[in-house]
Amino acid sequence: MTSRIIVRHGPAAAAVPLVLDSPHSGRDFPADFDAAVSEFDLREGEDCFIDELYAPATELGVPLLAAQFPRTYLDPNRHRGDVDLELIEGGHWPHEHVPSGKSRIGKALIWRTLDDNRPIYSRKLAVGEVVSRIERCHAPYHARLSEMLDETHARLGTVYHINCHSMPAVGKQGETDERRPRAEFVLGDRDGTTCDPEFTEFVRATLAAMGYQVALNDPYKGVELVRAWSDPRARRHSLQVEINKKLYMNEATRERHEGFAPLQANLTRLVEAIRDYIEAELRRD
Repeated sequence: MTSRIIVRHGPAAAAVPLVLDSPHSGRDFPADFDAAVSEFDLREGEDCFIDELYAPATELGVPLLAAQFPRTYLDPNRHRGDVDLELIEGGHWPHEHVPSGKSRIGKALIWRTLDDNRPIYSRKLAVGEVVSRIERCHAPYHARLSEMLDETHARLGTVYHINCHSMPAVGKQGETDERRPRAEFVLGDRDGTTCDPEFTEFVRATLAAMGYQVALNDPYKGVELVRAWSDPRARRHSLQVEINKKLYMNEATRERHEGFAPLQANLTRLVEAIRDYIEAELRRD
């Protein structure tokens, strides 16, 4: 299964201190998933085509890390201890337990339910099964991303990390913006704590100049992958970028539509602008 865990696209070393990652675009279903619903239904949690949308940016010397396993199998954007006890055989987790509250809606480290509350499994999961998923998926993803960020920071003195996602057009049941239409982009920096606010504003202004409606930290502030690997005081900046799926795909059929190519071109322009911003910051130092 090793070859199906993660893929790194782009250069072996970043040409500029910028790293992209797409933790939720995978759809290579592991043989041991043993779900009680279809693969189509399991793609409900997928950030469809996000790795493909950003792929041309790798030609600018920017590496992109992409998970290959489905988010519903294991979500690398959760703490490894964010285990839903309701899903565990016996209801006891003998390892570090760091609940985020996502268990309430069945969307913790391993998803328990779909958005319509249908259970993903017809049984409880054994502790050993969950540990195996963590060791085979969560740990390698975080280790590889950390390695990419550390190497870039050590070599270039700073690193900017864009955590790439997509979101449904309307807030779903149990979310803070339930039934409310969402902006076209949502930027999450955990209320200014995971990157320089000037960088967040630069990304916002760049997207707004392209004609997009952009929201900040509403409804998404950023989760584990920007929290764990950011430290703005040490010149390690992480920003979560959510793209509204209506811009590029049909949510019902999970197929691309005519908006895909224009959005892809604009994301390449965005990465180019970020690259220029970073290079200007380095010249000022």
